[in-house]
Amino acid sequence: MIHTDSAATEAVKSTVAALIQVLDDAQLKLPERSEQRRHEIERVVMRRVSYEEMAKRALGAPWAEINEQERKEFVGLFVQLLRDTFAGRINEHSDEQVLYLGEQREDRFAEVKTQLTGQKVDTRVDFRLMHASEDWLVYDVVIDGASIVSNYRAQFTSIIRDVAYVGLVTKMKQNAVAVKFFEKTTPH
Repeated sequence: MIHTDSAATEAVKSTVAALIQVLDDAQLKLPERSEQRRHEIERVVMRRVSYEEMAKRALGAPWAEINEQERKEFVGLFVQLLRDTFAGRINEHSDEQVLYLGEQREDRFAEVKTQLTGQKVDTRVDFRLMHASEDWLVYDVVIDGASIVSNYRAQFTSIIRDVAYVGLVTKMKQNAVAVKFFEKTTPH
């Protein structure tokens, strides 16, 4: 069923509006404020995303086989991976209009369909949300038909097949350390 302007759509709209406010803030665009800008973007996103649900879906079946401590570690590594992958990309999207195309909802799950329209390109971005803790939280984003969760699940499954779950975690830790080193040695 297609809905518009429901609680899930309003949750996405308020989050997108907050992101646009950060992206359009002239002070935060200054080079010396780039780290603060990134933190503000992360703060806005963190309130709307269920990283645990996203990590669980991205890992797939092995999630059921790991203990609570391993799950927390995996979620932390997954959040770092997302941050490293998408932090720069959000900065690229500043002069675009967001069109809300509608919402499909089934029980406590919803998909809010949007179109980013810019000078260079139009991009479909659909947000998959679940109702949890009295709020709508994103657990997947589909960009031009490609699900972030499905893409990571395919990568993780391939790595686990080659080097087991422990090998996946080791690779994720090495990647996080490499990115942190690169960030600290690259002038801003």
